[in-house]
Amino acid sequence: MDITLEKASDTNASLKITLTPADYKPEVDKKLKDYGRKVQLKGFRPGHVPASLVQKMYGKSILVDEINSMLSKTVSQYIRENKLQVVGDPVPDREQADAIDWDNQSDFAFSYTLGLASEFDIDFSDLPSVTQYEIQAGEAEVNSTIADLQQRFHTHAHGEEVGDGDTIYGELKQLNGDFSAKTAFPINQMADDAKGQFVGKKKSDSITFTLEQVFPDEKARANATGVKKEEAAELTGEFTFEIDDITRNEPAELNQEFFDKVLGVGAVEDEDQFRTKVAEVIRGNYGRESAQLLRLDIEKMLLDNTPILLPDEFLKNWLLEVNEGKFTPEQVEEQYDDFTKSVKLQLIKNKIAEKADIKVEFDEVLDATRQMVREQFGFAGSEDEEMTKTIDRIARNYLLDEKNNGQNYTSTFNRVYDDKVVEYAKTQLTTVTQDTTVDEFKALVENR
Repeated sequence: MDITLEKASDTNASLKITLTPADYKPEVDKKLKDYGRKVQLKGFRPGHVPASLVQKMYGKSILVDEINSMLSKTVSQYIRENKLQVVGDPVPDREQADAIDWDNQSDFAFSYTLGLASEFDIDFSDLPSVTQYEIQAGEAEVNSTIADLQQRFHTHAHGEEVGDGDTIYGELKQLNGDFSAKTAFPINQMADDAKGQFVGKKKSDSITFTLEQVFPDEKARANATGVKKEEAAELTGEFTFEIDDITRNEPAELNQEFFDKVLGVGAVEDEDQFRTKVAEVIRGNYGRESAQLLRLDIEKMLLDNTPILLPDEFLKNWLLEVNEGKFTPEQVEEQYDDFTKSVKLQLIKNKIAEKADIKVEFDEVLDATRQMVREQFGFAGSEDEEMTKTIDRIARNYLLDEKNNGQNYTSTFNRVYDDKVVEYAKTQLTTVTQDTTVDEFKALVENR
């Protein structure tokens, strides 16, 4: 076997492979013998079909299969052993392959076009610093969060006069029909221009109105009348509603009961402690967003400071071919910049992993999947032995699910690999910590 790499430029090359009988014949002959022992042909006992007849019947297909298999392994092995930065897939010279005379040739020549990324290196000492944002929860943010919590843990109260956002209970009657029902009208589900007919009314007041004008949305009309949506569509015209009761949601009071509901029993003992804890939670929540922003900034900095040339024409043609007509040349051109960014970023991460000897073991993938299962099913803090076994079983089944051809394992592996590379990069880069307010941080995220 002869293998030659011919580089036309930093980003384009041809891989030429020549095979002689010494390369493929031993394996082809072995498979022909196996076929001879197994083939069943009328007039011959099993295992006694003449070798010449087996050769005539199966020789060419076995030869083609064996050479194709050999080529696939050879190309992959050559790329791996020579650490070629191949992008896209090797593209075979189909005209050359189609011209082969499989019946008479004994030596075979094949050629593959390779798209290569130019050589590059990562020197962390030459890279600029990145900023880690520490979000400070100010008084306004704490007040806003507590107000939201008070609404979430609201209490119910009865009112004397209808207000916007209240719910009124009473008897609904159709003026020119038989429909009547004891029901509830949520004011916030009414049309805005119809709310004035109800706001300000009191218990025992009766309001006459047109139902479809107050509840133009059929789903809201169904909720208000207590009938099915399709039946509510038929309820139109004038109705009366006599108010029996008015209820509204009152924000929870800042007391121990509220503190216990929000943070857990006994977590804090007074409002000052509660506010301090809320501020910590806010910082923790935004801390995850800050970590994600740092990750994006690291990736952008690596891209901006690592010049890599790609075989653009090769990649565009390859994208059209592998997507089998799903995209037009114009669509490929439109999305090409984003595609090349992802290619370059992956090349950079692979280079970092190689230099730092970063590897991902099965147990790491399994641990990441267990954590995902815990979070999805709300078992984050569970240490129960049976629960742990259940989580482990679910995680293994997810990773080893044969129905999706190993995609679950591959995607989780890639996520763990990516996380390890970025975490390593953080340890090598200069990180500058900067305090920022929540509003300033939100603006930073929006600008990204």
